[in-house]
Formats: sequence, structure tokens, C-alpha cells
Amino acid sequence: MKKTDNCIIEDSKITVNENLVFESLSENFHDFAKEAYKKLELNYPKFHKMDNLSKLAFLASEMILKDEDQSRTAVVFANRSSSLDTDFKYQESINSQENYFPSPAVFVYTLPNICVGEISIRHQMQTENAFFVLDEFDENFLNDYAEQILQSGKAEKVLCGWTELYQENYKAFVYLLTL
Repeated sequence: MKKTDNCIIEDSKITVNENLVFESLSENFHDFAKEAYKKLELNYPKFHKMDNLSKLAFLASEMILKDEDQSRTAVVFANRSSSLDTDFKYQESINSQENYFPSPAVFVYTLPNICVGEISIRHQMQTENAFFVLDEFDENFLNDYAEQILQSGKAEKVLCGWTELYQENYKAFVYLLTL
């Protein structure tokens, strides 16, 4: 397999193939993501409704996938915290209501694979996707899984990565693999 491109997002910076493409002074992820979206001139209005984990995965993916045909690209992501950041926000929306009317807009994002779905919808991907919850980043595991997908012929490329976000701690390391 061959790694063609990669993107790292952490510490208010976006780096693509070791080149800094965006840097912000914002210390919180929400403001950083909003600034990056605007500065990088991304045009996907659903971005503003996404939870932070989806925004992180989306930004990293956009840096690699761009506007090319990705219909034969699979997605294999992992993280440690699953959707815990959003789960807490959803619980807060329940607790803040007198009559238990939790926010359906937040509930949608209480599964980590929703971020994979957002990317797949954006790029009209029509192949495999998976989201694993692991104790730590395991590139060998992701690569082995991606290799099985590629060798099966179900995809021509696989977008792999670690997209961890919990409270204000976040890191994305996303890369594209081909045979």
C-alpha cells in the first residue's frame, strides 16, 4: 500500500503533507474550526450544524479529498473517546429542560460513525466505512483493515485516520491509502 496524502490537525493548526495550511490563535476548538472553515473557503453549509468531532474529521478529510471523485473511496477512522464530548452535551440538553425535551439536533451526533457518514455524504462515497474505538492510535490495525478493503476490490482508496476530540483536547491524523 502507498500513503499518498496526510493531514494533521492539533494545537489550532492544520498541516497537510508537512506544510502548514492554516493556523489560528483561537484556543477553543469551536472558534478554530469556524475560522478554518471560513479561511479555507469550504462550501458545505451542513458544517455549521455538525458536532465538534464531525467538524474535526470533516476538516481533515477536506484537506485530502478536495473536489475529486471519491465514490470509490472507503473511510476507516478510530478514536479513544467515541462521541463522549457530544454525549455530555446531549445529557446537558436533557438536564436543562423542565419537561425532558432533549435536542434532536444534538442526539444525531451521539454515535462516532456519524462523522464518517458526513464525509461520505459530502463526497458521495459508495463503499465501505468503519469507525473503531481503540485505547490508542494503532496505525497497523487501520492499515490492515484498509488493505483488506483494497484487496477485496470494494474501494480504490481508503481514507484512514485518528480523530480524537474530548472537550478542548483534539487531534486528527488522517491519511489516504492506495494499492
